[in-house]
Amino acid sequence: MHFLTAWRLVPLILSVIACGAVPYDEYILAPASRNVTPPSIYQVNGSVVNSADLTNVNGGNTTFQGPASVTFDFGRSVAGLVSLDIGSSSTRDAFIGATFTESSLWISSLASDGTADSGLDSPLWFPVGRGPGIYTAEKKHTRGAFRYLTIVTNTTASVSVRSVRVIFTAAPSQDLRAYTGYFNSDDELINRIWYAGAYTNQLCTIDPSTGNSLPFLGIISADDNITLPETTPWYSNYTISNGTSTLTDGAKRDRLIWPGDMSIALESVSVSTSDLYSVRTALEALLSQQKPNGRLPYASKPFRDITSFTYHLHSLIGISYYYQHSGDRAWLARHWSRYQKGLQWALSSIDDTGMANITASADWLRFGMGSHNIEANAILYFVLQEAQGLSQALHNQTNSTWATIANGIKSATNKHLWNATAGLYKDNETTTLHPQDGNAWAIKANLTLSANQSSTISSALRARWGKYGAPAPEAKDTISPFIGGFELQAHFIANQPDRAFELLRTQWGFMLDDPRMTNSTFIEGYSTDGAIHYAPYSDVPGSSVPRLSLAHGWSTGPTAALSFYVAGLHLTGRAGATWRFAPQPGNLSRVDAGYKTALGLFASKFARENDAYRSLNFTTPQGTFGEVQLAGTDGTLVSEAGEKIPLVDGAATNVRGGSWTLQLGD
Repeated sequence: MHFLTAWRLVPLILSVIACGAVPYDEYILAPASRNVTPPSIYQVNGSVVNSADLTNVNGGNTTFQGPASVTFDFGRSVAGLVSLDIGSSSTRDAFIGATFTESSLWISSLASDGTADSGLDSPLWFPVGRGPGIYTAEKKHTRGAFRYLTIVTNTTASVSVRSVRVIFTAAPSQDLRAYTGYFNSDDELINRIWYAGAYTNQLCTIDPSTGNSLPFLGIISADDNITLPETTPWYSNYTISNGTSTLTDGAKRDRLIWPGDMSIALESVSVSTSDLYSVRTALEALLSQQKPNGRLPYASKPFRDITSFTYHLHSLIGISYYYQHSGDRAWLARHWSRYQKGLQWALSSIDDTGMANITASADWLRFGMGSHNIEANAILYFVLQEAQGLSQALHNQTNSTWATIANGIKSATNKHLWNATAGLYKDNETTTLHPQDGNAWAIKANLTLSANQSSTISSALRARWGKYGAPAPEAKDTISPFIGGFELQAHFIANQPDRAFELLRTQWGFMLDDPRMTNSTFIEGYSTDGAIHYAPYSDVPGSSVPRLSLAHGWSTGPTAALSFYVAGLHLTGRAGATWRFAPQPGNLSRVDAGYKTALGLFASKFARENDAYRSLNFTTPQGTFGEVQLAGTDGTLVSEAGEKIPLVDGAATNVRGGSWTLQLGD
């Protein structure tokens, strides 16, 4: 309940009464109102009278006398437009500035952390000497994520401020607290991780007309002798998609559509807020920028046109995932020709080894992308499996050529890239590097030849962990929550839930609770020694550490993983027309979770003791069918109508949708 104290309880209670209680809504981090008052003061510098008045919902009368500043701590990341209610000013030329930062490391009255690659952002200045009234930032200065807001005066003027507000602009089409999914267990950290992932994606969901404009993108290269000023102008006013809302990669920086998020953030959005509209507008923006040869963009405009083999594939995965979660066959049919053209572009890289030969270096900023890369080939193998499923859904037939190519990739990668001594795949034939991304994807894609091989990889990946999580050696001393999300899935798929939970608590627990973080969202990457430093940015001219995004959608994999693997609610067909119920609770003793698709509610609730179920029930929509896997459990499934299905070796097939309870014993 301590999270609630950062927001005003009265409007929250009224909101709950008005819209009806959402299960476990005490964990939801989104505000109850889009008019947000800072709840606390972090620090005061200079002469400020009655500074605490600015944390009152009803305002007050705070006076800045000469150069002074107040830094507010919202207790979590927020987003939107700053609005000041000015009472008076002693001079006509008085200004008040506003600076923003996601981390306490970068609090400053002189600059904000960076929204682009060009260093620090200039403050926003409000000409408050014009007289009393409300001064609100222009829409182009929407700030996508910040925990700390500093209000500063830098002249000798005396200025009276009645209130400071943030007009919350993230997730513009959502009722912010009306989640359609929920998760709860006996582990509070795990619960908070689920909701922090959901909230991170809410912050990364924006009005499409407020994307990064990137005014300095591309003007600096490693050979340029250009020195930018200490701070640079920043604008969030580039339209990146159609519609009223779209899903982006980062809330503060990378307010663009990046395909990598479609392979991981999309699913977490679906199981929490069901905002598939914002996913659809993002995918359609990427599809609209497809080249005549079928290649899809590395990122949405205004980012540079760069070729990336893997990000191209992530767009194709996004199409498949969107169909799986929305069930929108008509949408898939409209874009099927583009999908096939995109797949054909990727398949043109297959050479006589049977593997794709990668000639484009762009990826998630890892190093050494190229040749017969294991990550790229594993993702391509995964896409080929998905493509056959989509073809079956649309035309009731699969493509035998795709199946043949997929078999060739699986055979060749295991022949040329598997290192039995290390228990991991090599990055390519010419290196001794064993990457995190390719090995995690090999398990996720079922590129491995056996369950034993997947377990071996899981064990080898675990052996490399440090104090702060799972390293990605393909990016030097980096921990990547993006790739870590796929490794998390890989441990579950390898039937190693205890390792998955250890990774959750170590890596995402650090990101959530470290005092340098927002305590509400997940950072895009950091160092293996716990430093808030991201090695892939070290050699980017003009960049600085404060460009790091502390609210990044690609880091939200645990939200979906907990719903799918821990709660056991897997969709195997269109919007869950077919499903699999196979919980992996690890060392949790209680789980209560659910989410909705267009077909209805998928939910499970169970309690365990001494690694055995004491009680269990689950619900899937009427008219659907699925299978149940409860390893090591003897008992019978009993429906609401009294139908009974005995478990055989802990499993049952062709179970119709509805509510089922486990009756233990014979």
